[in-house]
Amino acid sequence: MAPKVLVSDKLSETAVQIFRDRGIEVDFEPALGKDKDKLAEVIGQYDGLAIRSATKVTEKLLENADNLKVVGRAGIGTDNVDKVAASKKGVIVMNTPFGNMITTAEHAIAMMFAVARQIPEASASTHAGKWEKSKFMGVELTAKTLGVIGAGNIGGIVCERAVGLKMKVVAYDPFLSEERAAKLGVEKVELDELLTRADFITLHVPFTEQTKNILSREALEKTKKGVRIINCARGGLVDEEALAELLKSGHVAGAAFDVFAQEPATENPLFNLPNVVCTPHLGASTTEAQENVALQVAEQMSNYLLSGAVENALNMPSVTAEEAKVMGPWVKLAGHLGTFVGQLTEEAIDSIEITYNGTVSKMNLEALNCAAVAGIMQATNPDVNMVSAPVIAKERGIGISTTTQDKSGVFDGYIKLTVKTADRERSIAGTVFSDGKPRFIQIKGINIDAEIGEHMLYTTNKDVPGIIGTLGMTMGQNSVNIANFTLGRDETNGDAIAMLYLDAPCPANVLDKLTETGLFQQVRPLQFNVA
Repeated sequence: MAPKVLVSDKLSETAVQIFRDRGIEVDFEPALGKDKDKLAEVIGQYDGLAIRSATKVTEKLLENADNLKVVGRAGIGTDNVDKVAASKKGVIVMNTPFGNMITTAEHAIAMMFAVARQIPEASASTHAGKWEKSKFMGVELTAKTLGVIGAGNIGGIVCERAVGLKMKVVAYDPFLSEERAAKLGVEKVELDELLTRADFITLHVPFTEQTKNILSREALEKTKKGVRIINCARGGLVDEEALAELLKSGHVAGAAFDVFAQEPATENPLFNLPNVVCTPHLGASTTEAQENVALQVAEQMSNYLLSGAVENALNMPSVTAEEAKVMGPWVKLAGHLGTFVGQLTEEAIDSIEITYNGTVSKMNLEALNCAAVAGIMQATNPDVNMVSAPVIAKERGIGISTTTQDKSGVFDGYIKLTVKTADRERSIAGTVFSDGKPRFIQIKGINIDAEIGEHMLYTTNKDVPGIIGTLGMTMGQNSVNIANFTLGRDETNGDAIAMLYLDAPCPANVLDKLTETGLFQQVRPLQFNVA
């Protein structure tokens, strides 16, 4: 059955056609995002939801989204998506951080020119038939110091453009390396130094708890007298009340804002102040950008729904289409290892340790970790998936650690999963053979070679005669067909295990008969999703 996607905001027809061309059923309802009640009624039908900023993906909406697998935001900002609730629901949240980089950066540069030369006010005055040439005395950008807060994708482009304008650029970004700063031609500084040196300050950071009011009243009061502030990033990064007061006092010479703490902004402390340029969140509003982000989100969502490729996800490790092809069998193996341990572990888990050996250690380990943890969690909560599992594990205080090793042993690569509880430690290892099929290769330190099937039976016992015969005879007498039979033993302490791959679930009465023989320490039926 083909995946089904709802487009609830305005998206280009070309983007909608991408879904159709990829074999995905799509409903294009660009006005539906504004009707939260109607959206909640229908969202349960869809595997994917493509949005812009009008649709609000709330916890309440997600409660009805039982089939939803991915939300794709055509644009960079995802303030309208409850990412925590989406993660708990197991829904991937994607954005398109690169489609509007140039457009937003150019808008910031344009706003800087506008406030430097008072262009909007001068234009309005001239249109009104006035000729107030002496009133609009501007300043040059050349040789001025631009302070860039956030030198990531968009901020980096602004830095490059500003250097081209012969400005001196200083940048504050905790993640900016000295090498990257040198390549951009900027000086990396701390925030306080930027505030005291900059003639213009432009912001290019996301809105988070750490960046909320990064230009607070206290920070604004540290700025150089005559500074001009540009914000084309996110509302809430600047204390707008404090900025308005400093504009009135003359400490701040001008401001240019495209984003506001409350949007749509029909009232704001910055409105109607001299030399304040305001635009209605136009940073990404160019024909090219709108088309780019729409096409990008359609491709990303299609890739995920059809091949499992994860691109530009905010709550899940990214996995390219090429990685998905190579990693597919290993992701399945990691899930099977987790499923095995999860079905055998009934007590609270303290920690999960995952070892990657050989070729697999060079793969996307975050995605493999998610698959393993999901397998464990699904034993008690079948609705858990690779997105929600790490969130649930964190909520339960479960520590997750990863170790990588160079190739050792006979296999080119393998994964070993160890789960620790207050009372015990349980481990299992597996690999992927050249035929692409996952295999269990070690349980409890005992080497085996077990093919993985949907219905399996796991037993432990002391290494004594009669085990094989008892298992085979009991199954045969009860018409349970064995597709594959694997044994292993530890000669040092006399422990042995068996893994039976069955054609159908093992009936409860057969399990009871095996237990009643007194030969087995453990008799456990297991189920695996091998689809």
